[in-house]
Amino acid sequence: MMGALAALFRREARLALRVGGGAMMGAMFFLIVVSLMPFAVGPDLNLLQRVGPAILWVAALLATLLGLDRLFQADYEDGSLDLLVMAETPLVLAVAVKALAHWMTTGLPLVIVAPLLGLMLNIAPGALLAVSLTLLIGTPALTFVGTIGAALTVALRRGGLLVPVLVLPLAVPVLIFGVGATSAAVTGPMAMATPLMVLAGISLASLVLAPVAAAAALRLALD
Repeated sequence: MMGALAALFRREARLALRVGGGAMMGAMFFLIVVSLMPFAVGPDLNLLQRVGPAILWVAALLATLLGLDRLFQADYEDGSLDLLVMAETPLVLAVAVKALAHWMTTGLPLVIVAPLLGLMLNIAPGALLAVSLTLLIGTPALTFVGTIGAALTVALRRGGLLVPVLVLPLAVPVLIFGVGATSAAVTGPMAMATPLMVLAGISLASLVLAPVAAAAALRLALD
């Protein structure tokens, strides 16, 4: 079973990097959104520092949504999804592997480029590592929650338009505690540990519950 899951992960990673740019598309979108914000907010460096955490997290959420509608749609169209459902490997694990591959090719590059973009928002160099840490802990929750929306819309025509509508409300707790932890690291005075621990709890819960919900939605779509 582990060999099948490893092969599925490699396949998903190759497809994500080949179709639509994968990591490059998400990172470029992240860069564009964050780069435009100083033009909209103005040259006030103190203001940029205060709103910087919110800008980074909203941009990360939007970048994560890129390509999420194709997470199961391509498999549904070519019949691969039926094979995944009928395979001996549990569908829940297959969904988790597909979501992990999506995060590795879309979410992880955002964590890597976040320190560079944080400098553009006047975030102190000493806080850049903490900013990357919050994104590293929180972005998996965005991806795994997004799998639920992708699974619910897999059988709908033009269902990709509904994925953000379904995912954004579910992502609100992640944004709240992600921005809270990042703001605590950048400006204080609140301790960073409390919102960071809550954010880690949300990510762990999404890793367990989201694949179960997405697998159930996929089975209903194929019935």
